[in-house]
Amino acid sequence: MWNISKPLNESDRIFSYSPGSLERQSLVEALEKISSQAPYRIPLIIGGREVWTENEMELRCPHDHSLILARCSLAGEREIELAIETSLHAWKTWSVFPWSHRSAIFQKAADLLANNYRYRNIAAIMMNLSKNPYEAEIDLAELVDFWRYNSFYLNQIYSLQPEQGNHEFNRFDWRPLEGPVLAVSPFNFYSIGGNLPTAPAICGNVVLWKPSSSALFSNFEIISLLQEAGLPPGVINFIPFSSSLSGKIFQDPFFSGLHFTGSYDTFINLQKEIARNMSSYRSFPRVVGETGGKDFVMIHASADPQEAATGIIRGGFGYQGQKCSAASRVYASESLWDDIFHIIKGEWPRITVGPVNDLDNYMGAVISEESFRKVTSYIEYAAKSPDAEILIGGGYDDRRGWFIEPTVIETKDPDSPLLREEIFGPVVTVYVYRDVDFEKTLQICDKTTRYALTGSIFADNREAICQAERILRFAAGNFYINDKPTGAIVGRQPFGGSRHSGTNDKAGFYGNLMRWLSPRNIKETTLPPDQWGRPFMGG
Repeated sequence: MWNISKPLNESDRIFSYSPGSLERQSLVEALEKISSQAPYRIPLIIGGREVWTENEMELRCPHDHSLILARCSLAGEREIELAIETSLHAWKTWSVFPWSHRSAIFQKAADLLANNYRYRNIAAIMMNLSKNPYEAEIDLAELVDFWRYNSFYLNQIYSLQPEQGNHEFNRFDWRPLEGPVLAVSPFNFYSIGGNLPTAPAICGNVVLWKPSSSALFSNFEIISLLQEAGLPPGVINFIPFSSSLSGKIFQDPFFSGLHFTGSYDTFINLQKEIARNMSSYRSFPRVVGETGGKDFVMIHASADPQEAATGIIRGGFGYQGQKCSAASRVYASESLWDDIFHIIKGEWPRITVGPVNDLDNYMGAVISEESFRKVTSYIEYAAKSPDAEILIGGGYDDRRGWFIEPTVIETKDPDSPLLREEIFGPVVTVYVYRDVDFEKTLQICDKTTRYALTGSIFADNREAICQAERILRFAAGNFYINDKPTGAIVGRQPFGGSRHSGTNDKAGFYGNLMRWLSPRNIKETTLPPDQWGRPFMGG
């Protein structure tokens, strides 16, 4: 069997974009080109062809909402029906396509993205999602890693075969599912936008891709690159549409799976729609999803204050706190909090907020006006609450872009909405506990929210680390020791959460790919018996 070598992580080779560097100059040129040529027109892609519709939406740049990045076609019922029909036709050949050739397409896509189209896509991520160069680089690198590692893991899965017995030959036929998979991707990670449709596709499935309406500019770069890499028409159909039309897909008897990252409420509603149609499906659909998180940082009295402060700043304010893994709630030891707060307060003026095409800014804007209103409502709640105090930040301004200052809030209420509910912005809420209440606070952390995505502990005391690891065992799918709760790398920290954070199928690992395969066991008897009787029957 042809073997793929284990890849090296592209995430370990990202560019710095330091002043005076060649990559910085190339990036600035790419940013200027996108700005000068906007607005772009973005079609649907169905069966490898551009499809334009009269129903268009304007996509604006988050840090300069006077700039229309693109005018994007949206699919209606007719286009969704065409995409379903096209995908079923493509399935006939793609489902039996040699796996090595499927893999080769995504290996080529990874190389194109890491080289020829790197600056173009970094600039698209920055202008569309308002990420700084570092955040855009790690986002692009993660998609490169997804494509390379998914090929590697698929190779490993195919090599898994059953045991053999006397006079028999047993094997697995690793089949794809029997119909289209719906991939619903979020705005906040370009890499997730690329992985949700391609993980099922590399396994031989066909996909209907509904990208976030807020990320259509950068996500269209992905489907364009996949076409250049040789992806056959109809394997992945790019069809942004209104969520109200999802029933059109769920009513199709060949619907085979949902690959989802997005809001908790949306995931619940989609699962209900699938359940209503369950008896009409040819097969039980696979449902793989990640919703969100209310991710914690636990700080023990033995922690290093500088390390803890750095973890809060990077984990809470990187990409404006718009990561499902962002540090959102902090449980800080009373004896240590003043030192940590002093460090954060001293660093706060350096956490600059503004347009990300000014490469001196650390933070950009939140993604949309809707997000801006949601995040600022929590800041306003804190300002009015008798149990909360805004310690740092709390300012916001939407005149040019949807900008929110990095904000630290302290609450006296361990059950505050600020500690329970996902905010998805640059807001970190701190609960200060007495040192003697460490175990009690671990239990509070475990029970406070319905989410269980990521979390971390800062401590030098090994007993405290062990205690946290045990009590918080089910509170996070990804748990970090002396590190921020963000920054998972493909293959090294497979990502996913449980409880109401998702199905925890670990993107970028064996587990996720296994969900898109349906093995058939084949037994071949080499010496078939020619008598039906058994020895116990005697003569």
